[in-house]
Amino acid sequence: MTRFAAVGAGRMGRGIAISFAYAGHRIALVDLRQRSPEAWEALREQASAEIRASLEGLVRLGAVPDDQVDAIASRVQLVDAAGAPQALAAAELVFEGVPETLEAKREAFAEIGRHCSEDAILTSTTSSILVTQLAEFVRRPERFLNMHWLNPAYLIPVVELSTHAGTGAGVLARTRELMESIGKLPVVCGPAPGYIVPRLQALIMNEAARMVEEGIASAEEIDKATRYGLGLRFAALGVVEFIDFGGCDILFHASREMAGSIDAARYQAPAIVQRMMEEGRLGLKSGSGFYDYEGRDAGAYRLDVLSRTLGMLRHAGLWRPPAEQTLS
Repeated sequence: MTRFAAVGAGRMGRGIAISFAYAGHRIALVDLRQRSPEAWEALREQASAEIRASLEGLVRLGAVPDDQVDAIASRVQLVDAAGAPQALAAAELVFEGVPETLEAKREAFAEIGRHCSEDAILTSTTSSILVTQLAEFVRRPERFLNMHWLNPAYLIPVVELSTHAGTGAGVLARTRELMESIGKLPVVCGPAPGYIVPRLQALIMNEAARMVEEGIASAEEIDKATRYGLGLRFAALGVVEFIDFGGCDILFHASREMAGSIDAARYQAPAIVQRMMEEGRLGLKSGSGFYDYEGRDAGAYRLDVLSRTLGMLRHAGLWRPPAEQTLS
């Protein structure tokens, strides 16, 4: 039985299909467009070849045994418009991944709505259209949310679940459960542009481009700094956790200096940081910040953060043992 369906046989749909097939599930990769037999066969061959190439890439990296590629690939059922009604009717969870236009989304959800079951959970993988806009296109908006995957979809664990006010609590819980069952890490956010990851990374990427433009550093030096400084630390601590760990006051004063010397609009600390400063909620050192540290063993927590960071250093091949002799 195929409990899952990805509508739209492009790169995102193929990545989602690999994710479920890798976890042992059969999934229908559905193309809703009416095509000639020749055009459908060309698309089918292209999609099959990309799925297999992605899996073979994992084989070359030692992540997938070579003898499992056929079994994983065979779990993806490529379905044309004629077979779409049956595939959609059987699906418990449907991912819409058609082109990023309202008209394309409207048409896709109309077709999905005609065939999916009343209990199906519907999601859109859009990276640019708000869930509140798309909820108008579905028959049961309480069973709808956006789900933003990060490329490559079969590799990056985080999926961002963007809900609207009418999304059912049980639907959200079931969606999280299903995604966790295939090894994903779902995070929830409201109906805001950019979700969480794209909103943060857009700021970082634009600032990096400005630094190159202003001659502050070369692209190579910026990338070295972000891979082994910024990125390595944020792989060990979450961004908000990092604020608490260092102290909200550090962020406040650093922001004030850069706002005055670079650009106030870009660097002024938000009101929440100012408010936390006034309330003395500086993070770990004061016992509360964005997180509450009351009753927590601060020493054990700091050691855990050190352990996480050390793990990232070892992974990057940057940890060196101590010198055995005193150098003159």
